[in-house]
Amino acid sequence: MSRLSLISIILVTRNAEKCLQRCLDSIFQQRYGAIQLIVQDGGSTDGTLAILRANADKIACWVSQEDDGIYDAMNKALTQVQGEWVYFIGADDELTPEFSDLAEQLQDSNTIYYGSVWKEEKKYLGRLSAYQHAKTGINHQAMIYPASVFRKYRYDTQYPISADHILNMWCWKDRSYRFEFHDYTIARFSHTGVSSLQEDRAFEKRKPCFILENYGIIIWLRFLFKRLKTRVRRLNVY
Repeated sequence: MSRLSLISIILVTRNAEKCLQRCLDSIFQQRYGAIQLIVQDGGSTDGTLAILRANADKIACWVSQEDDGIYDAMNKALTQVQGEWVYFIGADDELTPEFSDLAEQLQDSNTIYYGSVWKEEKKYLGRLSAYQHAKTGINHQAMIYPASVFRKYRYDTQYPISADHILNMWCWKDRSYRFEFHDYTIARFSHTGVSSLQEDRAFEKRKPCFILENYGIIIWLRFLFKRLKTRVRRLNVY
């Protein structure tokens, strides 16, 4: 058997005592054994730190400090990455056994591999077209990145909910990388997180510009037409 590539899993937490152990267990139980687990805690005041201490022998490193949101925490954690691959998960998410199946497919260091997630007990999103990639984006819980992505890019923290979507847009335009789908459902995605319940208004305002810059005029025009069509339909309803 060839040497397994090390995957750095970055787990971001804050006051997550109710769900953290389930998330940790889903990582510890993976069949794929070459994992560096990095936990970046945002200064929890509940029982989160006690859980981290109790699991410290299975965590490569963990830090608890104030941050300016989830993407700032992710950027901080990236300084600890030792793996050839990087994966992000929230404390209220869980890996499935199929994470290991996708991990075993990692071969090309210029490929961003992605699968699907379970969301409200439904498989979400599957393989995305270029237009779907631009409009909807891929959940970061469905993606395993080559570490080189984060030697070139960091999350733009002025977009507190959609910075992962923007980073994926940059990667789409970057000819150094390509996206490859594998039909594995690798995580259970919590639909009660901030990204599901709120809108990133700064991102939505600039979204057409991001699409034009990273996907070209045809997909940009399609996006504008679909958005206009949706707005007209809503006006007709009211």
